[in-house]
Amino acid sequence: MTRLSVNINKIATLRNARGGNNPDVIRVAKDCERFGAQGITVHPRPDERHIRYRDVVELKNVVTTELNIEGYPDDRFLKLVREVKPAQATLVPDKPDAITSNAGWDTLANEKFLCEVVAELKTIGTRVSVFVDPNAAMAEGAKKIGADRIELYTEPYASRFHKNKDEAVRLYIETAKVAHEIGLGVNAGHDLDLRNLKFLKHSLPHLDEVSIGHALICDALYFGLENTIQLYLRELK
Repeated sequence: MTRLSVNINKIATLRNARGGNNPDVIRVAKDCERFGAQGITVHPRPDERHIRYRDVVELKNVVTTELNIEGYPDDRFLKLVREVKPAQATLVPDKPDAITSNAGWDTLANEKFLCEVVAELKTIGTRVSVFVDPNAAMAEGAKKIGADRIELYTEPYASRFHKNKDEAVRLYIETAKVAHEIGLGVNAGHDLDLRNLKFLKHSLPHLDEVSIGHALICDALYFGLENTIQLYLRELK
């Protein structure tokens, strides 16, 4: 079964809007696990507009499934990962002022830099995933730099899904197949929701994990958090 990692950034965004600690990010992470999530994802950014670096340190002590920390591998991010030692670090090429992730790595052009980062993270026992566009060459580049997995950037899939779902998923199938053949795990994330998730899962038989935050939290406003997590898990079966 493909694992569901819940991205709790939006919970932190809501908390930060009023100050204080409501909603409690740590409690929500624990509840997500209690409701069936198989992982917790956070993406701390330099301006700490949602998840704060201290949140991540606190989550280290409460997450009992898998903690996945996403981010651009600058010095502060790498220091945080060394301290927390998460199950997985997902490297994304975001600029500091990016609103959200909007492209994958060029693993060929950034080979030297990524090789050094991946090698450092592996010394602490953290699994390394690299965020890439659906492109077989980028998967091959991820293998060359020593990554354990790729995370497929699925916004293009989601935006084209309702027009032609078979065409929308085509490059993802090709990339995931190559990744599996060369020994890479396959994750996916960005704009996945209850409408497009099942088709992606069925199209990518070796999909290890999806990371979902924005849509899941939006759905939880209507269905409740526990029920929403169960709905997403149902789509992944």
